Amino acid sequence: MSAELGPLDGPVLVFGGPYGNLEATRALIEAAGRLGIPGSRAICTGDVVAYCADPQATVDAVREWGARVLMGNCEESLAAAAEDCGCGFAEASECAALSAAWFSATRRDLDAETKTWMGRLPRRMSFTLAGRRLGVVHGGATRINRFLFASSPDAHKEEEIAAAGRLGAPVDGVIAGHCGMPFAEVIGGRLWLNAGAIGMPANDGTPRTWFATLMPRKDAIAVDFHALDYDHGKAAAKMRACSHPLAYPLAYADALATGLWPSQDVLPPAERAERGRPLAPAALLWSTCLTAAPDRAYHQNRGDLSRP
Repeated sequence: MSAELGPLDGPVLVFGGPYGNLEATRALIEAAGRLGIPGSRAICTGDVVAYCADPQATVDAVREWGARVLMGNCEESLAAAAEDCGCGFAEASECAALSAAWFSATRRDLDAETKTWMGRLPRRMSFTLAGRRLGVVHGGATRINRFLFASSPDAHKEEEIAAAGRLGAPVDGVIAGHCGMPFAEVIGGRLWLNAGAIGMPANDGTPRTWFATLMPRKDAIAVDFHALDYDHGKAAAKMRACSHPLAYPLAYADALATGLWPSQDVLPPAERAERGRPLAPAALLWSTCLTAAPDRAYHQNRGDLSRP
């Protein structure tokens, strides 16, 4: 199922992976208020629930806010009463072993109405901003759980941009989630944006998480990344307090504070090499005028977060 959001007439906030982290979700909603962005112009790229201990309350907060929510692989699996999260982890990997625990706990802690809601979420979205049409997918248009990182070949992203266009009207760019790391780039004039995730740090050695905004400007769209600070200690304490046999893995409770993922199974070599290196805010100015100067990226410290 696809959802056409139509033209959006102001700044758009994009976020991924709340992951059942209620404290981070509330902090995001507060940040959106300070930025003057309502829930109707906030887009979640999926996986509202996953690693953390407040799946039901997190879903309720996102729905009450009115954010537009895309189906992620976690929503797909929970709605279908699947046996695993469908994240695409290798069968014998540490990620697969850890996911079995949090998926079982999340499945237990969600009510039936929420799982039904998840099954009705759109698999794709599209909207127009400043004359550019953008498609929204979870992992990729070809596969909901496809991992695409900053270091992934441009050809793979071009393939997904083309596929997103074949599923509806052609798009000028794609907004994706799933990989949990923020980055943006322009490939052949088309945007690929991953806002990162708000529910889990980006493996950069800090507890901060990430979201992005798209601001229409004259002949351009400004893409900005925002670090999100929140009460990660409270979120982790809830995970540690769970005494049920189906508990949330303490490895992820630790990750909320250390900023380091307990496993790097899904990461390409380039992203593995960056483990523990703090991200810095970056911004990308994407031209919406075909005759304008080339797209420009602005960097602070970490020049690899976005590139022209």
